[in-house]
Amino acid sequence: MAEEVPAGRRLFAFTGGLLRPGRVRLILTLVGLTPTPGLPGPGDLVGVWGQSPFARRGEAMAARRGAALVRIEDAFLRSIRPGRMGEGPLGLLIDRTGVHFDGSRPSDLETLLATHPLDDPALLARARDGIARLRWSDLSKYNLHNPDLAAPDPGYVLVVDQVLSDASVRAAGGTAAPFRAMLDRALSDHPEARIVIRTHPEAALGLRAGAFGAAQAGGRVTVLSDPVSPWALLSGAAAVYTLSSQLGFEAILAGHRPQVFGQPFYAGWGLTHDHAPLPRRSRTLTPDQLFAAAMILAPVWYDPCRDRLGSFEDALDQLEAEVRAFRQDRHGHVVIGMRLWKRPRLQAVFGRERRLQFIDAPARAAAQAQTQGRSVIAWAARAPDPFALPLTRVEDGFLRSRGLGADLVPPLSLVADDLGIYYDPTSESRLERLISDPVPPGGEARAERLIARLTSAGLSKYNTGGTLPPVPQGHRLLVPGQVEDDASLRLGAGEIRTNLALLQAARQANPGAVILYKPHPDVDAGLRPGAIAPEALAGLADAVLTRTDPALALAAVQEVWTMTSLLGFEALIRGLPVTCLGTPFYAGWGLTRDLCPIPARRSARPTLAALAHAVLIAYPRYHDPVSGRPCPPEVAADRLAEGPLPAGPANRLLAIAQGLLASRAALWR
Repeated sequence: MAEEVPAGRRLFAFTGGLLRPGRVRLILTLVGLTPTPGLPGPGDLVGVWGQSPFARRGEAMAARRGAALVRIEDAFLRSIRPGRMGEGPLGLLIDRTGVHFDGSRPSDLETLLATHPLDDPALLARARDGIARLRWSDLSKYNLHNPDLAAPDPGYVLVVDQVLSDASVRAAGGTAAPFRAMLDRALSDHPEARIVIRTHPEAALGLRAGAFGAAQAGGRVTVLSDPVSPWALLSGAAAVYTLSSQLGFEAILAGHRPQVFGQPFYAGWGLTHDHAPLPRRSRTLTPDQLFAAAMILAPVWYDPCRDRLGSFEDALDQLEAEVRAFRQDRHGHVVIGMRLWKRPRLQAVFGRERRLQFIDAPARAAAQAQTQGRSVIAWAARAPDPFALPLTRVEDGFLRSRGLGADLVPPLSLVADDLGIYYDPTSESRLERLISDPVPPGGEARAERLIARLTSAGLSKYNTGGTLPPVPQGHRLLVPGQVEDDASLRLGAGEIRTNLALLQAARQANPGAVILYKPHPDVDAGLRPGAIAPEALAGLADAVLTRTDPALALAAVQEVWTMTSLLGFEALIRGLPVTCLGTPFYAGWGLTRDLCPIPARRSARPTLAALAHAVLIAYPRYHDPVSGRPCPPEVAADRLAEGPLPAGPANRLLAIAQGLLASRAALWR
């Protein structure tokens, strides 16, 4: 907040929106301003929602009782859907002096923009990264837009509609007259150009009435109500005209100098053409400074997974995760041949927008998907090949759980690959493309922070714990065993395809090394094939790390030899040299020693941080078992580091049953 509201003072409210349980009340409570009914005194606060019609009751009460007024509004990065569709905000602006969209008097945000130095290099670097991330991820205040919809052909003049009942429009007179004047001015300024009127999202959804109607269309003027990305619209626009829409703020971030006919918070700082200038705003700012104040310093941001206040970056991480899930799942999925125990987690992760349809017969699944416009999901190892429609293959992610999948512990992360699957080097996967593509703005720094979190907490895929037994001194080399019927070996192994052969090759190449052999946890548990007889280990392994925590094993060695094990990637992010005798997803990018043929398409040379961003951030989808929401990987890391996670009694009973039937693993895999 620009001016701190003293925590602990009583905040009285006279509208249900502030009093009833929900996100707004929760954020205010975390700030120390729990809304309460009753009569305020001279030392108390009265909270109102912006300049809504209901705010008048609070305004009158504050004036009558000598209490200070606090105006509350959504922050500029809010949610997927508008609040009228029942979705809570990720942040609030809590203002003691005014409200950001009403230029008739200063607000806390205006004071911040006018007086704060806004010259801290670290703050401005955060602002630059924030702007770039919003554009890269195609995020706006509301996010129901469809990134796949094309904007009109470039060169048009964009005129921004708003809803007449919006408080920012009422502050400018509350009629359609300024909008007609704005359209006339755009037509006059650009006599040859196409004019595109962009309908407000709430008007397009029928929630509120816009200032422009369809009658405005004709001649050079078209009305666009399709949910086209705001950033795509701004990219193709030759000029932007607005009264006070947030799209004017985003236009500045996109490199425009918009024509502004109202007095929103972003006008008057040398970044706009102002048709209703405010003489008191005399400072000249850069877009980075404007963003730093409006998005980083002024709002109170909320982290819904951790249920705490957070930073702008926390809110952006969370919204990225939620919007990604929404965009991938908005049309729904048909799921083929999924084991019963996996279905609840699939439903939780991929079925938030539309309930999943589980169909075992591939032909019927294809027909249903085509009829309903759904995509088709299959567990990668059980995917029908060939299949009549494009298929998304699903697998466990790389930060999976605290416990084994073979023990039916549900995953915190899943990957959904629309091209192939990460462990199959015979065809391109979505992960390969992500590794080859440029890293998003700030992505490498974010990946480095995540790597530091994982390594400091000793996190790996399964996090089953275990101690490190005494091991001999010397140059230690870790050989991780694998499940020998695993698809990653079947598709990605070279001439060496068994744990015994891997150990023999490592010993032959490193006769003087101390070789530590770590059996795969599922093999350790007797659930999958790949065990080596004790007598066969003689002379090959100097120590066998049975049920040893992978992080402890990696901390004890100087290098790793593997076929395709994920432990090779976990070694890489810990700075260890890795020799690959197969073709895992992390091989072939210049970061490993590869003793197996590599697909020619793996020609990119990413940094380790860029590889980690693709593997841990961009490729998997994470599900928070505590809040039940999509979440960023940082939340998943916190959950794995904090201890036991909810699994449910049904999973525990199934785990006992499948343990009794270990020889019939196909029943649950």
